[in-house]
Amino acid sequence: MKPNIILIMTDQQCADALSCAGNPWVRTPALDRLAGQGVRFERAYCTHPLCSPARSSLFTGLMPHQTGVSDNSIHFESSTDCLGLGTYLQQAGYRCAYVGRGPVPEQHGFEVLGKPDTNDPTITPLALDFLADPGEAPFLLAVSYHNPHNICEWARGQNLPETPIPATPDRREWPTLPANFAPAPYEAEAIRWYQQSLLHPYPTRDWSPDEWRQYLHAYYRMVEAVDAEIGALLDGIEASGRAPDTVVIFTSDHGNGNAAHQWHQKTVLFEECVRVPLIIVDPRDGRQGAVDSRHLVSIGLDFFATAADYAGLPRPDGHQGLSLRPLAGGTIPSAWRDHLVVETTLTIQGVPPKPNHNLARAVISERHKYALYPLGRHREQLFDLRADPGEQVNLAVSARHQDELLRNRRLLAEWKEATGDRCQIPRKDY
Repeated sequence: MKPNIILIMTDQQCADALSCAGNPWVRTPALDRLAGQGVRFERAYCTHPLCSPARSSLFTGLMPHQTGVSDNSIHFESSTDCLGLGTYLQQAGYRCAYVGRGPVPEQHGFEVLGKPDTNDPTITPLALDFLADPGEAPFLLAVSYHNPHNICEWARGQNLPETPIPATPDRREWPTLPANFAPAPYEAEAIRWYQQSLLHPYPTRDWSPDEWRQYLHAYYRMVEAVDAEIGALLDGIEASGRAPDTVVIFTSDHGNGNAAHQWHQKTVLFEECVRVPLIIVDPRDGRQGAVDSRHLVSIGLDFFATAADYAGLPRPDGHQGLSLRPLAGGTIPSAWRDHLVVETTLTIQGVPPKPNHNLARAVISERHKYALYPLGRHREQLFDLRADPGEQVNLAVSARHQDELLRNRRLLAEWKEATGDRCQIPRKDY
């Protein structure tokens, strides 16, 4: 029997914004409960740290440069030449529905419940109405919440579209600053060019440490607000009687800067921006309360492959995603990727555009991370994530690490060739 699949997605939640991940500043009982029922993946990454590009990957299984959605100004709905997940699962008899924050993949085989960009308190009831009578066919239901994305409006001093944040407590109750709060030596110059050229969305340049601590307090309250909505949804799944036949997958489209490197949004390639939470619960034969800290997951590519696997469909030709079903069930595949690529686009206002000179990329492997930015000094960043998880020591400037630097250039060159990417790799001697 084919299982139902429910995708629960938040917006802009970094991987460590979970109490089950050991974060003492946030309480997420619903997501902790979900993690206790399944497998939490600690090394899951988005394909692009921005909403529309990341979501275009989730529902097509392709990289954003392949879907044509490179930033939020490009509508995901326009990429109709890509095979959509909903359309694909319909071949296996699935009914596919979507509720919540857009861009809505209606042209990719999903029926939309309610209005696009429905607020979080309305999303859960719409999802539960669907669960009350989904029909006889197995279903894929995508439930896409807004928060904690409202931290963007909070940072700009705007009214919050969602749940108001409780009154700020005594400053002694604010979260402490992260260990990697300070920008690192030899940081890519393009990062601050980008920040300074967009002062409205990035107003944090002159914030004091206390302002950053207030920001963290607000962010974690938004995470807790959406966790409460997810708790109500999980209760509804249980009450519907469909839980034993339903695979639940929780993730976020991308992360959040979270004051690391004094960064507060997304778009750049810091770990806080590109690493996302991921939990899979398979009540039929899945593990319970497990943590996978070994396998590299590209959730934008792998969600499509995973849903197809549960539906009994093969991975489509041209897709590079890997099914997470074996890992959720406790089977270690004989082969798994040893690196993945994250892409982003940095269009810096005031810098004359050149073809493909706004494309940044990261190659992430078991130990190292190579990030390549398009302009400025220190374009190349190389970190030992095992010894330096906060990305504070750029090894690209060290002679003893040039072999690793060249290895990552070669990996990116191979990726570029395999996927039709157009990023500019610094030299041709790789």
